[in-house]
Amino acid sequence: MRAGRFSGLLASAALLASCGGGDGGGSGSGVPIASAPTPTPAASPTPTAAAGCSLRERQDWAFAQLNEWYLFPETLPASLSPAGYSTVDDYVDALTATARAQRKDRYFTYLTSIAEENAYYSAGASGGFGIRLGYDTTNRRVGIIEAFEGAPALAAGLDRGTEILAIGTSADTLRTTSDLIAANGPQGVVDALGPDNAGTTRVLRVSDNSGTRNVTLTKADFNLTPVSSRYGAKIITDNGMRVGYVNLRTFIGTADAGLRSAFQQFRDAGITNVIVDVRYNGGGSLSIAELFTDLLGGARSTNDVQSYITFRPSKASQNETTYFSPQPQSIAPTKIAFIGTGSTASASEYVINSMLPYLRSNVALIGSNTYGKPVGQIALDRSQCDDRLRVIALALQNASRQGDYYDGLATKVETSCQAVDDATYQMGDPREASTRAALNFLQGRGCTRIGATASVERATTPFAQRQQLLSPERPSTAQRETPGLF
Repeated sequence: MRAGRFSGLLASAALLASCGGGDGGGSGSGVPIASAPTPTPAASPTPTAAAGCSLRERQDWAFAQLNEWYLFPETLPASLSPAGYSTVDDYVDALTATARAQRKDRYFTYLTSIAEENAYYSAGASGGFGIRLGYDTTNRRVGIIEAFEGAPALAAGLDRGTEILAIGTSADTLRTTSDLIAANGPQGVVDALGPDNAGTTRVLRVSDNSGTRNVTLTKADFNLTPVSSRYGAKIITDNGMRVGYVNLRTFIGTADAGLRSAFQQFRDAGITNVIVDVRYNGGGSLSIAELFTDLLGGARSTNDVQSYITFRPSKASQNETTYFSPQPQSIAPTKIAFIGTGSTASASEYVINSMLPYLRSNVALIGSNTYGKPVGQIALDRSQCDDRLRVIALALQNASRQGDYYDGLATKVETSCQAVDDATYQMGDPREASTRAALNFLQGRGCTRIGATASVERATTPFAQRQQLLSPERPSTAQRETPGLF
């Protein structure tokens, strides 16, 4: 299993584009287009729908796009025959292997489906049980760390803190998750859960506060809500202090309304202390990341730099400076506590990094170190093949030109506080360990700083002591941007 294959921030390029680690799409795609630059790929003949989609033609096309746009051209092989690779994905992995070894491109450059990606970025369209899973390889345990509204699992009463003890196609074929991990590692659990197609049915033996029981679940299509209707936005009163809490699951177009509603609530209440919970947020649209930052930037002027976007030298004409643009719902926080983990990547890191030059020690990272993705992608489409190549093409820096956080933000923030991800309580509950630590920071209480190598969070949950998010070998778009999604 290749852990941490998060997308992150996506921008947009004229033919088909997207910037950052997981942002949006191509022109005319219905995907939110980021306010990042719009590079124009070199013109090429438009093949007919029936031509141009052999494996070799698709591989040659991918090689040409990387040679034109890749942010780290010096790492690409001068030539590499695709003959020994049976898929475009394997060939792209081979082309980017050097940058990957240098931790610059950890599977951020990849091939995906235009149709699948557009459906996700425009509406959060996904298929599955609607749960986010964490696992512990040491103790060989698996459990639910988040359940999504409008999806089968939550409707069946399964929520954060539920342990999955066994999986089968029927009660007679149940196999324990411990045995699955022992035999095939985390991928054994992925395989047992089956394809994320509507109609796929599995029997799960689960354990939670209601006891141990078998539950039959059938996967369905659903739209992921970026800001939960249950705990995504609220005001917490802690020892007389009113704190705005907002939890963003993923940076997609439909997050716009939820974020604006949350911040309007904070603005109406005069909130100046905020908890931003992005502990599992693997990234998404750069345009939504910019909006989120603007909503936190009520004290900023339109002359204040939010970010610098930089392409490779041969594409320097595409470089752009993004400035703050305060919104009607923006607030002017005096302190912000960002809850993060090793699954907090790209667009999430962008928001944190953009606020650092302005609030400095009044911004804290709570939890554990973030993933480390200060780069963004453009999307290059070969529409007749339904191929979208996500290419790392740009670097992102804040107003202080800080953008070298490939090992996460823990060493870049002035203030950080270690905290576990405690699945015994819902996120945003003052009793939950990371939420409690965030409240303590806002109250001015001391804490232990996050270690620079804490990219795998230590969890206090009913089912794990060293928790990681479950991910398949080749994740879907939804699984890249919503790590652990099944």
